[in-house]
Amino acid sequence: MTMLDDLTTAATWPAAYPPGYAVVDVETTGLARDDRIISAAVYRLDAQGNVEDHWYTLVNPERDPGPVWIHGLTSDVLEGAPLFPEVAEEFAARLDGRVLVAHNAIFDWQMIAREYARAARTAPVKQRLCTIALSKELALPLPNHKLESLAAHYGVVQQRAHHALDDARVLAEAFRPSLHAAAAGGVRLPLLECRPLTEWTDTPATPRIGYQASYRGGSGGSGTWRASRKRPACPHPNPGRYEPDRPLKQGMRVAFSGDTSVDRELLEDRAVEAGLHVATSVSRLTSLLVTNDPDSATSKTVKAKSFGTPVVDEAAFTQLLRDVTPADG
Repeated sequence: MTMLDDLTTAATWPAAYPPGYAVVDVETTGLARDDRIISAAVYRLDAQGNVEDHWYTLVNPERDPGPVWIHGLTSDVLEGAPLFPEVAEEFAARLDGRVLVAHNAIFDWQMIAREYARAARTAPVKQRLCTIALSKELALPLPNHKLESLAAHYGVVQQRAHHALDDARVLAEAFRPSLHAAAAGGVRLPLLECRPLTEWTDTPATPRIGYQASYRGGSGGSGTWRASRKRPACPHPNPGRYEPDRPLKQGMRVAFSGDTSVDRELLEDRAVEAGLHVATSVSRLTSLLVTNDPDSATSKTVKAKSFGTPVVDEAAFTQLLRDVTPADG
């Protein structure tokens, strides 16, 4: 038992802390609202972060698997996997009554909520905890907010990056010392409410360049998502311009110009969900312009050049969305 464990025994454990956690990782076909889960893993932890059990499943996404070079799951591998409605009950049992813990938790939660809405069910999750936000609360000396950096800080060895089961294991092992450090320091956990998505329409989603446009059929079909409430204004202050080779930060003002392979509305919604401010025009306050044609003469690209606004293409932006730094304050 470590000194940290001595300081955070059951007798001194904060009474306000949750009774249990579900550390989750999902791999997906992409980042948009119509993308699908292709694998999921859950490590159930007790109140003090000790592992109780773990679970893993592949999921047939009923469509192209997306970036195979990242997750390694091909159509052949996923063809015989269960559909999400077939694993929904077991998945729900793993989540029930626990705080969902994930790295960049808004992404995992939104993906899970959409899959349950497709299956005409609601995930039994009331609160989530993002380990990026917790790391910030603890002021951990990390070079960035990637999972590999958090793992390295605690000496946790990654074996298969972007494999849901191993990513969930790594996060569970890194979460426990973070949880104990928070308890020892009297830190309030950054818990956020989980709001389910409840509306599904049968309007076909806009096909994406380079992706299979048809689904195999089944429970969800193709469709577009609308949140159960109107999109709120960005609650975060603008931290300034995006700096190359650094992560995006919540509150940054992002503008889009030109055609995108992902439907523009879906791409903007993903930005909003990550805590960014979607701007309709480019000004001196714009943090970043996303365009696949930076040499075009649109008003936004012309203004971006005149203001010195950083410009990235869609592919780079979607990767940046996976690692958005929490806002200050």
